[in-house]
Amino acid sequence: MTSKAPSSTSYLLLAPIAVLLLVFLVSSVNRSGGGSDGLGILCTRRAVAGNYTVAPEEAPSKPELSLLVGILTMPRLRERRDIVRLAYALQPPVPAYARVDVRFVFCSVTDPVDAALVSLEAAHHGDIIVLDCTENMNNGKTYAYFSSVPRLFADAPYDYVMKTDDDAYLRVPALVEELRGKPRDDVYLGWGFNMSGDPMLFMHGMGYVMSWDLVSWVATAEEILERNDTVGPEDLMLGKWVNLAGKGKNRYDLKPRMYDLNWDMDNLRPDTVLVHTLKNNRRWATVFDYFNVTQPASHLP
Repeated sequence: MTSKAPSSTSYLLLAPIAVLLLVFLVSSVNRSGGGSDGLGILCTRRAVAGNYTVAPEEAPSKPELSLLVGILTMPRLRERRDIVRLAYALQPPVPAYARVDVRFVFCSVTDPVDAALVSLEAAHHGDIIVLDCTENMNNGKTYAYFSSVPRLFADAPYDYVMKTDDDAYLRVPALVEELRGKPRDDVYLGWGFNMSGDPMLFMHGMGYVMSWDLVSWVATAEEILERNDTVGPEDLMLGKWVNLAGKGKNRYDLKPRMYDLNWDMDNLRPDTVLVHTLKNNRRWATVFDYFNVTQPASHLP
């Protein structure tokens, strides 16, 4: 009797199961202590287990400053993630006093094709976090991210946690320098949105940073869920959380160093911390050219 070879569909359906099996094979969650490939941003290999990444034990020395950068993205945007990885990897090294980890953040990957490809991507790059939520932009994903981080990294908390998007170019050393002299508690930093006479009522969703204590508070604040305040424009809702609780008193507006790239792409500036709305390859290429990313030996400071 001859056996029938498994169909390609069968392999695709097995991919999510393979990811789930890893959940049961790994029993601890730690932050990476691996090398940085000389780039200043960690690129170590990590196994992916369900909704968290698993890594070698933390290095014994504690940095002066630590930052987790979460880049919210969607499974289908694989080419975008490849560009963003290059954008981070080819930056000047992060100062020796700082530790920066960069992760791409998804909600549950339900499509079998996406699940197979994301599994390969995660195994190769080790920089993916999958949250227990349905993929969305303004329907609770940001809350799922911030409320999950304290649990995922409880053994090695960061000083700061950032949320940004996959159409933003973050110049990591510039942000680290901004954060170095700031307090380590009650910090809310980004592009301040002026509303109702308050110059920093909330921070624009292109990218904002909160100190670990604020992120920990988000994870335990029952009032956020009681008010159903996870649904709506994510940046505005986060501002509402901290404002109603009287938190985020140490606020810092990084305008004009954080901004949207305009239509003509002629508003780039050498002191940029973050530039947003890089929706296509042409806009990414313009930014790379301006900051000499294609010439590794001639980075701007």
